[in-house]
Amino acid sequence: MVVETLFELEINNHFLPMIKVSHLSKIYTNADIKTVALDDITFDIKRGEFVAIMGPSGSGKSTLMHILGALDTPTVGEYWLDGEKIADLNEDQLADIRNRKIGFVFQAYNLLPRTTAIKNVMVPMMYGNINKEESFNKAEKYLAMVGLSDRLYHAPNQLSGGQQQRVAIARALSMNPSIILADEPTGNIASSQAAEIMHIFEDLNEQGHTIILITHEMEIAEYTKRIIHIRDGRIKEDKQNGHRKLVKK
Repeated sequence: MVVETLFELEINNHFLPMIKVSHLSKIYTNADIKTVALDDITFDIKRGEFVAIMGPSGSGKSTLMHILGALDTPTVGEYWLDGEKIADLNEDQLADIRNRKIGFVFQAYNLLPRTTAIKNVMVPMMYGNINKEESFNKAEKYLAMVGLSDRLYHAPNQLSGGQQQRVAIARALSMNPSIILADEPTGNIASSQAAEIMHIFEDLNEQGHTIILITHEMEIAEYTKRIIHIRDGRIKEDKQNGHRKLVKK
């Protein structure tokens, strides 16, 4: 029997896809009516990729996002996240995966309304059993990374939409996740602020973060390095993208 060393295991794991989706379908049944939200989806996402999954309303991209985020399960097919087969995990394990390996950024920010920016960023670390001092230091660091060192003690209602989304990005980074999963992250902010948010994602990708961006806007998808187009629950196109690099002002 061949026994792999820890180093060999780490090397082999590094070359596994970060995400592997194989013949995945999602079917909702209501009485005798079946609605196919996803139909035989297959793709891989490598470590360090910056990918947009895009399509119109009703295309299935939100359903796919929920599955990739371990918030839902497919009806048919298999999904591996960072080498783990998601179907084999129970609810507690799925919650642990979401907290440790996936940083979520939502269109609506989902910040605690009467809580300061720094405490919002500390929330996932509290659930991850990281002590208060370390959580505070990490939250301060990540807020500085997104340009909010001077807004640590501001509540969401004291921040612009773009600043609230920066807090959400800092929160997504707090557990050092394998993947940042952003669902329409620029949908609620002005175009000038949207460009700033995309610049942050670009910088994070250059630092090695794997980023999956759900969007219906081609202008936003163009900032990524790969675009997967979904329509009627199926992949219509999967192409590399000569993304435009944002110009720092």
